[in-house]
Amino acid sequence: MEITDVTAITVDMPLRKLDAPLGIGPYVTNHGQVDSMERVLVRVDTDEGISGWGEMRTVLSAAATESVVEDGVGPLIEGQSPFEVERLRRQVFIEYTNVDLFFAAVETACWDIVGTALGKPVYELLGGSTAPSPTGAMNAAAADREPQTDRTVEFAFCLGILPPEESRLKAREALDAGFTVLKTKAGRDWQQDVARIEAMHEEVDGQLQFRLDPNQGWTPDQAVRVGAALEAAGIHLQYMEQPIRINNHGTLATLRRRLRQPIAPNEDTYVPHNLQSLIDANAMDVAVLDLTPAGGITGLRQQAGILENAGIPYTHHCAFDLGVRTAAILHATHGIPGFSLPPDTTYYGWETDVIEQPFDPTDARMAVPDEPGLGVSVDRDAVEAHRV
Repeated sequence: MEITDVTAITVDMPLRKLDAPLGIGPYVTNHGQVDSMERVLVRVDTDEGISGWGEMRTVLSAAATESVVEDGVGPLIEGQSPFEVERLRRQVFIEYTNVDLFFAAVETACWDIVGTALGKPVYELLGGSTAPSPTGAMNAAAADREPQTDRTVEFAFCLGILPPEESRLKAREALDAGFTVLKTKAGRDWQQDVARIEAMHEEVDGQLQFRLDPNQGWTPDQAVRVGAALEAAGIHLQYMEQPIRINNHGTLATLRRRLRQPIAPNEDTYVPHNLQSLIDANAMDVAVLDLTPAGGITGLRQQAGILENAGIPYTHHCAFDLGVRTAAILHATHGIPGFSLPPDTTYYGWETDVIEQPFDPTDARMAVPDEPGLGVSVDRDAVEAHRV
């Protein structure tokens, strides 16, 4: 089997408005806000008539992203076997840039092709869905379930920056919908960040765990104040995600020593070789990984192995994922051992999706597809309706 073509298609998908149940749009972060999100769907075709799908977000622009995927990555792998995912990943090398970000969606599509050709779901090909994990089960309830029969993954609710009273209402919605963990953005005003967490914690009477993510938006002194203020209020975060800018691992380690709030780098993990640097600097309690900057499922598995050997728990990031990448995350976090904390998701916040049978996030869990490959079928009519 040989790869014959690589195609990239950009869609612009609307978010459910804040006044709708579990609505999150506009989604406000330290860097801006969005009412919709552009996502790039990548299709890889083969000479045996089997195609696979991947997904990523736009970088710079839709046209730029499509061009790099189709005109840059595509010609490097055409004529080669989609079964050789590790070989392809190491072969796609361009001086002066990290092309893993663009290759990841192609690599995911290759896993989809391989699983379809073999009649096996991707999580089975990864081989770790039934492996015991030294970092623990997904949660206390999951420890009692048979891994062979439980093919669901718990997710954390994600919320943008809102005033404290509006955040309070959304925390109640999340709890009532079955979520046990809520991640909220931060970084524009550290005092308001504290006030929002306190309001949500009070509203749910401590029944939610919180993740606070300023996207590198605090200075070290502000991060200390946030962590100390929440600790004084009796609130212990599940983790504080990437509180300061990347590539400051010594400062991050100092912050970790000063606070009892767990520190979880995210954007830092996107930089090649930073994981080992963070481990050596004792700069993290948790790692927040992402298969796209990792170069795909294969790269994610490599990162997971590094962290598991270091005894550090890890989870998976959310990038406003539609059904294709959500399927990839489900297979990866179920099939690669060691993911011990719920991945983030905003899947409940989409108005619609581009797959024929959207996932059901009931009780904050989604089922890992059991069909061959990624186990999802792309709805071509939906793609055309939202195509950029």
